[in-house]
Amino acid sequence: MRSRTIGVSLLTFSVSLLCCPAVFAASAVMPSSSATSALQASKAPPVAAQQPYQVESPNGTRNDPYYWLRDDARKLPAMLDYLNAENAYFKAQSSAYQGLTDRLYKEIVGRIKQDDSTVPFKKGQYLYYTRFAKGAEYPVFGRKPVAGGSEQIMLDGNREAKNKAYFDVGQRAVSPNEQLLAYLEDDSGRRQYKLKFRDLKTGKNFTDEIAGLSPQVVWAADNKTVFYIENDPVTLLSTRVKKHVLGTDAKEDTIVYTEQDHSYYMSIATTGDDRYLVIELRSTETSEAHILSVDHPETMPAVFAPRTTGVKYSIDHINGRWIVLTDWQAPNFRLMSVADAMVGDRNQWKELVPHNKSVFIQNFALFKNFIAINERSDGLLRLKVMSWNAPEKATFIQSDEPAYAASFGINAEQDTDELRYSYSSLTTPPSVYSVNMQTGVRKLMKEQPVLGGFKRQNYTTERVWANSQDGTKIPVSLVYRKGFKRDGHAPLYQYAYGSYGMSTDPVFRPAVISLLDRGFVFAIAHIRGGQEMGRDWYENGKLLKKKNTFTDFIDVTDYLVAQRYAAKDKVVAMGGSAGGLLMGAVANMAGDKYAGIVAHVPFVDVVTTMLDESIPLTTNEFDEWGNPKQKASYDYMLSYSPYDNVQKKDYPAMLVTTGLYDSQVQYYEPSKWVAKLRATKTGQQPLLYKVNMEAGHGGKSGRFVRQLQTAEEYGFILHQLGMK
Repeated sequence: MRSRTIGVSLLTFSVSLLCCPAVFAASAVMPSSSATSALQASKAPPVAAQQPYQVESPNGTRNDPYYWLRDDARKLPAMLDYLNAENAYFKAQSSAYQGLTDRLYKEIVGRIKQDDSTVPFKKGQYLYYTRFAKGAEYPVFGRKPVAGGSEQIMLDGNREAKNKAYFDVGQRAVSPNEQLLAYLEDDSGRRQYKLKFRDLKTGKNFTDEIAGLSPQVVWAADNKTVFYIENDPVTLLSTRVKKHVLGTDAKEDTIVYTEQDHSYYMSIATTGDDRYLVIELRSTETSEAHILSVDHPETMPAVFAPRTTGVKYSIDHINGRWIVLTDWQAPNFRLMSVADAMVGDRNQWKELVPHNKSVFIQNFALFKNFIAINERSDGLLRLKVMSWNAPEKATFIQSDEPAYAASFGINAEQDTDELRYSYSSLTTPPSVYSVNMQTGVRKLMKEQPVLGGFKRQNYTTERVWANSQDGTKIPVSLVYRKGFKRDGHAPLYQYAYGSYGMSTDPVFRPAVISLLDRGFVFAIAHIRGGQEMGRDWYENGKLLKKKNTFTDFIDVTDYLVAQRYAAKDKVVAMGGSAGGLLMGAVANMAGDKYAGIVAHVPFVDVVTTMLDESIPLTTNEFDEWGNPKQKASYDYMLSYSPYDNVQKKDYPAMLVTTGLYDSQVQYYEPSKWVAKLRATKTGQQPLLYKVNMEAGHGGKSGRFVRQLQTAEEYGFILHQLGMK
């Protein structure tokens, strides 16, 4: 998937063809060292050479003159010289507003409480939390005994990241006896993790290490066996679940499950009662789960219910029965249950919470006396609590704000009446609440501190509905500083994603304050392709209806300008990954409506990528974009693919970013797109391209380094609008 986080266990404490030889146009790009000095002096954009290359398919052959920029080994000198030249050009051009970028960075970082920590949660005999030290880039994962005692540092991210250009910690899982830690780390940005083990008594690691994995791990009850997911070394797809016994040779690890259909994603987790391993297999339209008792790691998993095309489900376990969230005969999902003895037959499922065409059930959490439900209604994510004994008396956790998001926090134990949840809006910083499900008494555990003089009463949020071309009402979340006048003069920063059924919630974004305080209106367009308005919202923004995503975004812009929320010559659009595809399509379809477009790690070469099943994620995504080996899909995808539809016309000012080691959207997609734009577009608006040579899809690691990337983006935007 071009961008997705993966569900994790409650034990978690917090996602080929070789290029042909190539050369540059001699007058345009020189080797990297001389290119840097030359470009800094001349400020001339680099121009990549064009070489004929035929991309073949059953439905036609296309010439791709920049295909040579693909090098799976990431070592081709000419390609690296080009990327370095683009970085030099970015540096030269951005130097004109470097002082503004520095100021923005100082503002954004100045809002961060540096010595901060999360609200501890109880699991077994310990309270677990994450904390940051002042000035530190990475978190420390710690715990303290419930009965009282000193802190035990399980993992110090700063120590582990020392001398590494990139570092990320995946899942951390504590053994059932609470003495061992299994954790996964990525030091390349490719989302290929290495599994390690630590003795929490001594703080020393075992010699066992297993590389090339997805970032998930589950312990068996014996405190020595773990289950993990092995990725294919070429496609990077999750393919096999294996088990490892601590102290043995990983080469001898047993295969527990192999998925033959590469259109499925794979994840593993434990149930909320810690009794079962769940292997979840999920494509865009279909899912299947396999279960295995953690008390018997020597057994093989059993299928919970065989996959049926078009039927999705997810499961959890409590008190001898399984609770199932499914879209079986229920597009917006319903909740069902089945006894342990009846597992394996979907016809044995009994309805618990019926389908509602106006309410989309997104998630659920199980407790001894209650079930909590996270659902979407009118585009808002809210929480409902229902007693097992009196389901008809379900109650909602209320909010006084028009646009907000409430979702589950970490609820690590079932035998409690306390529900932890998080709450945020565009004006309310992330807050952790505890509510007693028996009494309804709510307690604020923590509101994320925002320094730098932030006061929420200085800002206003609202929800409006824009008309689309086909008459559909598109929800839009807005925030602006109080005193804002709707007179058609304000700059607008408009964001959207709109793919994979992923919903973009109106939650607090501290960096955006730097724009709001300069008079911006910030808008989230909840366009089709997401799932804010239920399953139909997603179905009408994918495959042969994908263009609804793009036109919805443009229609929201037109609405906000017409309603005088924004000046028509001061609109900036931003999107990343599949949202970068959105940006590329919008630039081609209606670039004249935008003063600037920012596309982070954009998925812009849709047809070529989806034709090549050696590229990570391709086969998983035929249900999202279509299979271009089928003519109808090929023609439709080709009609909107940003790279294939670059035109000889003026484009707005554009900033594009990528990471050389991106495994979600390969670096050569935006590289080819930028090269083609440079050779084709007219006009004098700048096109800047920044390549992170040490990171992947998520950019650089570290909480402060990430803020620098935001400051660079905002500096670009303000400079283009002539705002100091």
